[in-house]
Amino acid sequence: MRLRTSAPWFATALGLMLVLGTAAPALAADATGTWKWTTERDGNKIETTLKLKQDGQKLTGSVKREDNESDIEEGKVTGDMISFKVTRENNGNKIVIMFQGKVSGDTVKGDIKFERDGNTQTREWEAKREK
Repeated sequence: MRLRTSAPWFATALGLMLVLGTAAPALAADATGTWKWTTERDGNKIETTLKLKQDGQKLTGSVKREDNESDIEEGKVTGDMISFKVTRENNGNKIVIMFQGKVSGDTVKGDIKFERDGNTQTREWEAKREK
């Protein structure tokens, strides 16, 4: 049995394979900068400042809230997503706070997870990059 190939069909398929094979991967986020957001607790507004430095997929920096500044740990960038954790101490107890978010231009939006009284709590966060 002999297959017949149609030149226009073959050329179209070959062109499609070339385009798909050379398509650019998803652009990585640019997370470097100073990010700020405000939360309200007990009627008080609390500003948080996040300073990030990105080197490829590695993310380093710090989070400052009121007078408490902590270095971020295990920071990474995957595509347009960032993630890191912060370990803080409160009355002798260590609290690990996990951050994840999607960077879109000068905004990062995501979730913060931590344990309180044995239960995992989740809060949304949205920060803006300072110009």
